[in-house]
Amino acid sequence: MFSITVRDHIMVAHSFRGEVFGPAQRLHGATFVVDATFRRPALDADNIVVDIGLATAQLGEVLGELNYRNLDDEPAFAGVNTSTEYLAKVIADRLADRVAAGALGEGARGLTGITVTLHESHAAWASYERTL
Repeated sequence: MFSITVRDHIMVAHSFRGEVFGPAQRLHGATFVVDATFRRPALDADNIVVDIGLATAQLGEVLGELNYRNLDDEPAFAGVNTSTEYLAKVIADRLADRVAAGALGEGARGLTGITVTLHESHAAWASYERTL
């Protein structure tokens, strides 16, 4: 299996509901380093997994929809605990939609999976892996 990973970051504000979250129930900020890994079993006709420039640009656009936002105020997240794990899924699903729409080029149609990892710090991160 071949893969490439591109990286960007986002800064968000949010709060959580539920005693399990302790002080994070209050509004707080979070900065995430975001890795998006694209996978395929064989390289395309150009011997690449996907165009890194297009992958980087599309990740940036997806993250731009979240960056510098209070997620508590976003209608798409109404009533949702926007945990690191949940946000990894949202980003992966949005990237998958862009792959299906052709935004990462025709060669990207051969991709078989995406993994998105959000790094909360040097010591903690969460990932979501999905097939295409």
